[in-house]
Amino acid sequence: MNHRPYHQFLLLFWILALSSQTRLSWSWFFSSDKETNANEQIPRNKGVYKDVVSEFSMEALNDRKGVQLIENAKSKMLVPNTCWQAAYLNVFEGCSKTLADEELRSRLAWHLSNCFQQHTGRPPFPYCDAKSAMKNCLKNLDRDAHKVYLQYFLETNSICHQLQTDAFKHQTERLVNELKSSAEYAEVKLGKIEEQGEVLLQNAGKVHDSLASIDVRTQQVAETSRMVEDRVNTVLRYSEAVYEQSKGIAASQVELSEGQATMKENLAQGMALLKDSYENLGVEIVNLRNEAVEIEKEIGKVGDAMFSKMTTLQSKADDIGNIAGTSLDKQKQLLDGQSVALEGLHFLTKFQSQALEESRVTLQKLVEFGQKQQEELLQRQKQLHQSHDHLVENSKLMLAAQEAFESKQASMFVAIDKLFALHSAMLFESRVIIAFLVYSVAIFIIYMLTSIKHAYNVCV
Repeated sequence: MNHRPYHQFLLLFWILALSSQTRLSWSWFFSSDKETNANEQIPRNKGVYKDVVSEFSMEALNDRKGVQLIENAKSKMLVPNTCWQAAYLNVFEGCSKTLADEELRSRLAWHLSNCFQQHTGRPPFPYCDAKSAMKNCLKNLDRDAHKVYLQYFLETNSICHQLQTDAFKHQTERLVNELKSSAEYAEVKLGKIEEQGEVLLQNAGKVHDSLASIDVRTQQVAETSRMVEDRVNTVLRYSEAVYEQSKGIAASQVELSEGQATMKENLAQGMALLKDSYENLGVEIVNLRNEAVEIEKEIGKVGDAMFSKMTTLQSKADDIGNIAGTSLDKQKQLLDGQSVALEGLHFLTKFQSQALEESRVTLQKLVEFGQKQQEELLQRQKQLHQSHDHLVENSKLMLAAQEAFESKQASMFVAIDKLFALHSAMLFESRVIIAFLVYSVAIFIIYMLTSIKHAYNVCV
């Protein structure tokens, strides 16, 4: 008799919980059917949770008797420092343990019954130690006190059931609202994923356009490299022509140097002839002087007769001396002119050698500059070819990355479709399970109501 009411009240609590969940599930079931018929043309991935606007609320299976008992308990608790206040506080605080602990439930009913006895002026219950079992304390009660205790025992169970039903209602509403918010968050995330997919498709199109522009630019670079190669060839031809002209200039300079050498030889020969003629003239003058001395000796020997002739000869000798002096002066002037001419010839030779050296240096610089330009052009052409190959490789890599991204995007859309299919399957299975539970719980409620009524009649 003591264990049977405990099991009955436990089953009653679970029936109330399942009935509240069943009512919630049926409300979801019929509301989802209506929304499906009304919104057949709405896309599947955009209108999954749009019909949920307000917060979820449910009406629990309230027992009027339990609600009235809770209101009465609250009104009695308003009076401070009373037995009712302490007893009902203990009931509200230990209500979560009463269904699992029969001893505690009996203890709470004992306190309420004791308060009723004191309030009605009846004798209070005998002292019951907190460490002793309630069975021992109940043995000391008479029949009327036992009826009062049994009444408050049932009242305690009703209050606890009602409180736990309200708590379960609030917890269920909170969980459903959290599920709704998470579903809306998932819908927003799916929308963002779709937008990001569109953005990625647009970026892929832009990448394709950029690859096309890069291809056009590579073709332009190839054309410019061809033009540069043609210009390099023309520069090489010009450098070859300049080299040929420099060879001609060098040959002409060699011929000029050979002419200058022959001219120098001729001048040296002329100077040698002038020197020989001057030496011959000096010898002749010496011979003339010797002859004059011999003539003077002969005149001295001839005597005074020949004095006049000697005077004439002396005058002639003076004339010859004057002529020889003038000839010597002219020879000196000729030698000075020859030295000046030799200096000018030496200066001309030096100037020609400097000009040849400068022409050689400039020609060598031109050749080196042409070679450097050719090497730089070849290096730039190689760099252009390398950049072209690098651009081609990058374009291939970008195309491969684009293909990989498209495959990943396709797999992502397939996964999303599978997720929606799984969601619909879960909804269908949950509806089937809920329908089965509703029918089984309805049958079980009918059975439990009849058994509880029978047990209550037996207890009374």
